[in-house]
Amino acid sequence: MNYQQQNSEYLQFNPTWHQEEAAWKAKQILQAIHRNKVVAKTIAEIGCGSGEILVQLQQNLADKTVVFSGFDIAPDAIAMAKPKENCNLQYYNNDLLQVHNTYDVLLIIDVIEHIDDYINFLKAIKEKATYKIYHIPLDMSALSIITNYPIKARKSLGHLHYFMKETALASISESQQIVDWFYTNTAFEVNNKNLGVKGNIIQFFRKLFYVVKPNWAAKVLGGFSLIVVAK
Repeated sequence: MNYQQQNSEYLQFNPTWHQEEAAWKAKQILQAIHRNKVVAKTIAEIGCGSGEILVQLQQNLADKTVVFSGFDIAPDAIAMAKPKENCNLQYYNNDLLQVHNTYDVLLIIDVIEHIDDYINFLKAIKEKATYKIYHIPLDMSALSIITNYPIKARKSLGHLHYFMKETALASISESQQIVDWFYTNTAFEVNNKNLGVKGNIIQFFRKLFYVVKPNWAAKVLGGFSLIVVAK
């Protein structure tokens, strides 16, 4: 299957390109920026999809002089993003790794699980920005293995790799210095609709154990993602 076929299949399963989650994801990125006192005049996103995350960041950052650049190799994604452009926000149907610019902050939001050779990708983006901010779904848990979730994510979401916290941090730390990390509550705050009886029971225990033992909750019941700030 070539890339254009993959792109079309992804669009078929995800016609909004997860645009409805952009405000929530931007909130997590802003938390990472603020708690690490990151100062940025230029922010780029690789694999920007519909471009809505950058729109949300531009609206919510106090500094209105920040310049935003979104890159995606999927033409369908950039077609959705282009109408959102303004003087400080531009989108490019291009591979950021082939562009010679560098940035203060590079966003890699729900991307590395889609990359064939993600280890070399992580090495390649090291010099593209001072700070890298990742959002990585933690698809690997005891419950996900029992329910065969990784195979479902492979088909509907295009995930090629499945992470838990430790493997995500280990992969990034091979080429970059990890500054900070924290869980994001995707199960509670994003994927919390139409769960059914069984789903609501799992959600109850997920919330309960997350309060007491968050690492245990993530490893056993899953439903979390990880924000990582690296240099």
